[in-house]
Amino acid sequence: MGDHRKLILLRLVLVLTAWIMAMTSFPAHAERIKDLATVQGVRSNQLIGYGIVVGLDGSGDQTTQTPFTVQSIISMLGQLGVNLPPGTSLQLRNVAAVMVTGSLPAFAKPGQTIDVTVSSMGNAKSLRGGTLLMTPLKGADGQLYAMAQGNILVGGVGASSAGGASSVQVNHLSVGRISAGATVERAVATPLGQGEYVSLELNTTDFTTTRRIVDGINSHFASDTAIALVGRVIRVRAPVDADQRVAFLAQVESLNVKPAQSMAKVIVNARTGSVVMNQSVTLDTCAVAHGNLSVIISSEPVISQPAPFSSRGQ
Repeated sequence: MGDHRKLILLRLVLVLTAWIMAMTSFPAHAERIKDLATVQGVRSNQLIGYGIVVGLDGSGDQTTQTPFTVQSIISMLGQLGVNLPPGTSLQLRNVAAVMVTGSLPAFAKPGQTIDVTVSSMGNAKSLRGGTLLMTPLKGADGQLYAMAQGNILVGGVGASSAGGASSVQVNHLSVGRISAGATVERAVATPLGQGEYVSLELNTTDFTTTRRIVDGINSHFASDTAIALVGRVIRVRAPVDADQRVAFLAQVESLNVKPAQSMAKVIVNARTGSVVMNQSVTLDTCAVAHGNLSVIISSEPVISQPAPFSSRGQ
C-alpha cells in the first residue's frame, strides 16, 4: 500500500513539473522572410507638390500675412485666361496654400491612383470642406510623376464661441487626406536584381537572423542558393526569366524562419510617462527616485516557513 502511494505521488510530481515547465517556457515563433527582409531595389519614392485649396468656409489663409497665397491665385487665374489689373489687392478667406505629399509605390504604372496628404503651410484655421485644385507632384529629380486633385477629408473637429472666448478642438484641422487623390503619370523602373542574383536586405542588422535565413533558403532550395554578404544583405541566386523570378521570390518570402532574440530595449515616453520594454530586459536589485516617488526592486531569498496549522510566516 505504501509503494502504491509513493507511485501516485511520483506521478503527481512529474505532472506538476511538466506543467510548470510548459507554463514558464516561451514557444518559438517563426516569422516569414517577407516580414524580416525586403528585396533590394523594391522601394517607394517620395513625392511633393505645392497646391491651392479652395471652397473653405472662411477658414482660409489671411492673405495680408501670406502673400504667396495671393500670388498663387493670380498666377492660376492668368493661366486660365483671367487677367487681373496690376496692384489688385485680393482679400481671400476661402483659399489656402498647401503642401501635398505622397508616396509612389514600387511597380506603380501610369493611370493608377495613390493617396496624398494635404498640409496647410499658411495660417489657415481649417481645411475641412476644401477642394484641392490640380497639383503636380514631383520627385527628388524634379520630374513630374503624379497629378493630385480632389476633396479633402479632415480627421479633426473643432468648435468655438461667437466671440472666440472658448473653443475646443480634436486632432489637427490643418492637415487632411485624399484617398486615391493622385493619378500616376510616370512609372519608375524597379529592377528585380542584376543578372542571376537578387539581394535581400534585412530590416535590422542581425548576424544570427541572417544566418538562419540563409540556412532556411538553402534547405528549401539548393545548398548554394543563398549567400550572406554582410550582417544585413543576402545574395540569392534566382531564375533569369521574369515570370519564374517572381514565382521564386514568392516562395522565398513565404518561408518561415525563427529570428534571433532581439537586444534588450527600453522605451520611455516622457510626455505620457509610459515605459515599454521587451522580453530581453531583466531587472536587478536597484532603486529609482523621482520627485516624491521612490521605486525599490529587491529580493529576499530567506523564507520563514510557518508552523503547521498556523498563520505565522513571511
